[in-house]
Amino acid sequence: MSDSPKILLSGHNVSKAYHTRSRTVRVLENADFSFESGSFTAVVGRSGAGKTTLLNLCGGIDRPDAGETIFNGRHLEAMSDAELAAFRNERVGFIFQNFFLREGRTTLDNVMAPLLIGQRTVGECRKRAQQALSEVGLGDMIHSHAGQLSGGQKQRVAIARAIANTPSLILADEPTGSLDTETSREILDLLFRYNRDFGATIIVVTHDPLVEGYGVPLLTVQDGKVVSLARA
Repeated sequence: MSDSPKILLSGHNVSKAYHTRSRTVRVLENADFSFESGSFTAVVGRSGAGKTTLLNLCGGIDRPDAGETIFNGRHLEAMSDAELAAFRNERVGFIFQNFFLREGRTTLDNVMAPLLIGQRTVGECRKRAQQALSEVGLGDMIHSHAGQLSGGQKQRVAIARAIANTPSLILADEPTGSLDTETSREILDLLFRYNRDFGATIIVVTHDPLVEGYGVPLLTVQDGKVVSLARA
């Protein structure tokens, strides 16, 4: 009899609202979710449904107003700001649609930046960054400035930055949203290969229909709740 899959990350009765001077926007309300260790899940739903908020809560960028978010037995909502910062730096890789690269710096500098926050030597950070850039096919472009790259190359740099610290969780928010179809497929192939080869848990928020061709579980967020988890 095989062991049950290990749950790396889960949320229970999670609620989150954002407040402005004129109104309160309730984004998630009593949402429940879980992600198995080593899984690849696509989070889908209409704009404004709460997908990005869910991702931010999973990565410790935001705190829930109510409920609990648990990563490998640790309650994220109970952590101090310093503990959350260390958690993000050590355990999570973030990939965004708009890359968030420093365009006047080299690809190597961009990938090294988050590594330098931890307790590592500059030499170790440089070695890890070079290895990550090689893994995404940019090993010969370590001295190229980010502003000189194509959109697909910039996203590869962003992926290299996310994987350089060998995180157990990778969170990607619309990673193919600004790319053409061929480049989008290359980026998705790269993420799936990393999931397969290194066993990282990957959660991708996406509207890209290409993801359905990979047969991964689709988690649907609707009106602030996780309403279904189905396989494409």
